[in-house]
Amino acid sequence: MMAGAAEDLRALFGVAVRAVLEAWPALQIAVENGFGGVHSQEKAEWLGGAVEEYFFRNADLELDEVEDFLGELMTNEFDTVVEDGSLPQVSQQLQTMFHHFQRGDRAALKEMASLITQRKCKVRATALTTARETDEDDDANSVEEMEVAATNDGAATDGVCPQPGPDSQTIKEEEIVEDGWTIVRRKK
Repeated sequence: MMAGAAEDLRALFGVAVRAVLEAWPALQIAVENGFGGVHSQEKAEWLGGAVEEYFFRNADLELDEVEDFLGELMTNEFDTVVEDGSLPQVSQQLQTMFHHFQRGDRAALKEMASLITQRKCKVRATALTTARETDEDDDANSVEEMEVAATNDGAATDGVCPQPGPDSQTIKEEEIVEDGWTIVRRKK
């Protein structure tokens, strides 16, 4: 019976990991827009197993190690650099869940996964391409702007997913520096 209970707890940890990843807006946007290629959805599903296995193989991970691992996976698999500040939050959630797993705290794992699922946001990113110079055929001179809007899927939000409206926060391109870098700020 002991081995069966351990397997059930491990499966519950896997469900919790997938709940965190499915609620992560950066990953949702990457999958929705095919940043990982035609197999973006399959990569997202694989990511859950990879993260789960990472925790099992490295039982005493520091928060920055989890952040680095997730960042590398997003860069390598989805060609996405996550700079929205969500990496520490997602890493902390995963690490907290793993601590619950290590202590055998099934109730805390279930509760945390349930809360994350309830607060899950649906995000939509719209890419707009504008030419900076008159030569429209030159891709090096085009700038891609993304507007991101989040809506809540679940019942209780506690401000996690603001409802879109006139005061909703969207990210807009504001300034293009001469070397081609774009400074992005939140719209007020």
